[in-house]
Amino acid sequence: MIKPLVILGLAAAVLLGGIYGWQLFVGKMIKGAMAGMATAPQTVSTTIAATSTWQSRTQALGSVRAVRGADLAAQAAGVVDKIHIDSGAEIPAGTVLLTLKPNDDPAKLAQLQAAADLAAITLKRDQEQLAAQAIAQATVDSDAATLRADQAQVAAQQALIEEKTVRAPFAGKLGLRLVDEGQYLAAGTTVVTLQSLDPIFIDFYVPQQALGRLKTGEVVNATVDTYPDAHFIGKIVSISSKVDSGSRNVQIRASFSNADRRLVPGMYANVTIDNGAATEQITVPQTAITYNAYGDTVYVVQKNGAGDPGHPTLTAVQRFVKVGETRGDQVAITSGIAVGDEVVTAGQVKLRSGATVVVNNQVVPTDSATPTPPNQ
Repeated sequence: MIKPLVILGLAAAVLLGGIYGWQLFVGKMIKGAMAGMATAPQTVSTTIAATSTWQSRTQALGSVRAVRGADLAAQAAGVVDKIHIDSGAEIPAGTVLLTLKPNDDPAKLAQLQAAADLAAITLKRDQEQLAAQAIAQATVDSDAATLRADQAQVAAQQALIEEKTVRAPFAGKLGLRLVDEGQYLAAGTTVVTLQSLDPIFIDFYVPQQALGRLKTGEVVNATVDTYPDAHFIGKIVSISSKVDSGSRNVQIRASFSNADRRLVPGMYANVTIDNGAATEQITVPQTAITYNAYGDTVYVVQKNGAGDPGHPTLTAVQRFVKVGETRGDQVAITSGIAVGDEVVTAGQVKLRSGATVVVNNQVVPTDSATPTPPNQ
């Protein structure tokens, strides 16, 4: 009985030893593979940090609006009698645009005017009789009140007739005529739009943080996609006295000369305002920045003495940076790197500080202050 037990024990020991040895072998192989992977050079693209002239700018989207603009309509209802305008015409203030059929309004005015004239004659006669003490003062007072009432009725009828004539309240350019002769118009129906186009306003909103950089009289540069190569130069004429509580933005209004009438109300515009004098800033492509809640970082490539003397080993070192404003593909760096540092612009997602890298700049991210789509 003892001999079989010894043999069984030895067999169990050999089996357990084999399993333990296999686990050690597998762990060693995995460790070696991981170490090899960790030290394998990672391919990245880089750029050299350099200074460039940096103009701080405030940019926004705006909407073009007329200095004065209105949709004109008749105050009274009626049938269109005569149209005195052409669509798109430039007109001075006070121009008659449209008249409605007067119907019997002139006759009513003549009747009321006759009554007022009679009341005036009666008052004058009674004033003469009062001087001769032929009538009482009360009669003269009653005649004066009657005259004023008749004159008020004349004025009311004249106002009613005037409501059937539409005039231009200010000089400007007409839009498209929307009515025709003989057409019945309800009170308030739009006849034509009138816009004063020179000068013209562009209204836009900026964040409340920009208020400290803006002031009235500052130069504004605007572009519209209708004329992509044209730049319109204006100036800030007013800044809203309050910040919108919902968006925390403030409304700005700029005035532009528009003698050629290229800007029309309703257009949207890209607005740019240069803030202060240009400065020199260290800039890198925006792709070089890794944005994190605990701080923004970049990887800087450094050379060390290991390896072939002609081809030193390159390592990537992580650095925290403070970023400034962005401009196109570029971002300004206020601290963290220096001029001449080689900064990783692509491939940093697979890096850790101290990792070995290989630089391949055959394909690099764009680095333009004014990027344009490839098809333009």
